Amino acid sequence: MRTEAQAGAIWLTMGAMLLAAALALWLLVRPELISGMSMALRLPVIALGVWALGAAFMRPLGLEFRRHWLCQATQPAASLVALAIFTAIVLLRALWLT
Repeated sequence: MRTEAQAGAIWLTMGAMLLAAALALWLLVRPELISGMSMALRLPVIALGVWALGAAFMRPLGLEFRRHWLCQATQPAASLVALAIFTAIVLLRALWLT
């Protein structure tokens, strides 16, 4: 039997996955949002994007890491913060370029 807390977590997880999918598609259409940055800024943004988008897609699929530090990095709180920061960077960069 599902509780309301589990139902809320499911919606949060699915929302994060949908946001990650939208960001991935947007970056496929407009790669200059990241490729136009200097290399010193581009590499950390790419690393943050891989972490944020990867964790957002991994959680709904039920995949988990075995190593402790990877489990901690993909916990919902940390991965949602990373996704929010990456989303803010992409949105601010899109506003900057338009």
